[in-house]
Amino acid sequence: MQLSQFKEAIQNLENLEIILEDGTAIPSHFHITEVGQIDKKFIDCGGTIRFEKKVSFQLWSSIDVWHRLSAEKLLNIIELSQDKLGIEDGEIEVEYQSDTIGKYGLTIKDNKIVLTSLQTDCLATDKCGGIPVDKFKKNLSELSEKATSCCTPGSGCC
Repeated sequence: MQLSQFKEAIQNLENLEIILEDGTAIPSHFHITEVGQIDKKFIDCGGTIRFEKKVSFQLWSSIDVWHRLSAEKLLNIIELSQDKLGIEDGEIEVEYQSDTIGKYGLTIKDNKIVLTSLQTDCLATDKCGGIPVDKFKKNLSELSEKATSCCTPGSGCC
């Protein structure tokens, strides 16, 4: 979700509720401890130089169970970051602590902010020798057939 879309979506929310995709609620006393812009310059496995810009929110829960962040306060924080840091409109990425610091996408569903799973991907499948998706699916299917035909109990293959 783009920052501009997020700002528009939360303007009329009474409460900021954040959940994970599986429905697990983030404690309502969360803090947004950082709003920033991350500029990433990198080279992919095919040798192409790439640039990426993300708007970053760091989400944190503490022992301060009385804290509640309002939509108005969050909008003020975002506006301040845009004014002082020159943050551009971009895709939002949320850092949230679970077992380790996780990175999530963000969407709004049923007036709740949903942290969505992100996936890695090869950006240069045409150059780096990556496996085309259709060939990968076919190979998995063949492996599955071989595994069920030879790896039966008592066959001695495992």
